[in-house]
Amino acid sequence: MGFKKILLLLVTTASVTSLGVAGCATQQRDFEAGAQVPTSTTAPTTETPASTTQPQERPGDVPYVPTPQPVVDAMLKVAKVGKNDVLYDLGSGDGRIVVTAAQKYGTRGTGIDINPELIQEANENAKQAGVSDRVRFVQQDLFNTDFSDATVVTLYLLPDINLKLRPKLLKELKPGTRIVSHAFDMGDWKPQQTLNVEGKTIYYWVVPEKVPANLQ
Repeated sequence: MGFKKILLLLVTTASVTSLGVAGCATQQRDFEAGAQVPTSTTAPTTETPASTTQPQERPGDVPYVPTPQPVVDAMLKVAKVGKNDVLYDLGSGDGRIVVTAAQKYGTRGTGIDINPELIQEANENAKQAGVSDRVRFVQQDLFNTDFSDATVVTLYLLPDINLKLRPKLLKELKPGTRIVSHAFDMGDWKPQQTLNVEGKTIYYWVVPEKVPANLQ
């Protein structure tokens, strides 16, 4: 084979080899690019709604301990809640009192809690229960909350918090508003009814037309 033929053969082989390497590299880049496509194309098509909660403004007044469901049922029963009531649950936790009232009695309700995680949980529970159109949950300090439109107020706080809250309840709530507390009373404001449910105490009051001097 002549020298020119050998040289031509070497050049042709090198060109084919280079083309093959380039082709492999190009295919590799195309595959990597293709492998990245599903990351964007399979992303959720609907955006997650922005959270309506805010960072917790201060520590809560009480630790969260959920009210047992039989106690919830008894609290609502003693208050005789109905579809025309407006219920506020102060320290609403996972929202079970407000949600139960809406489910069983058609009651409109608002839950107040300072903990943003509990507010989110309560909203999710309301959604799952199918009562989001009748209830709402507000992240707020209950001492800064206007609940003057309530006809029923429920709470599961602590004795000192109940006493601190009592003047606000008596001042802002309309006469005839029912108040139900799980476990703790309100000092010398004597309840109109006391119940015991599965070892748990429930206290029931009605806001009077005229607040006694010892409670002012």
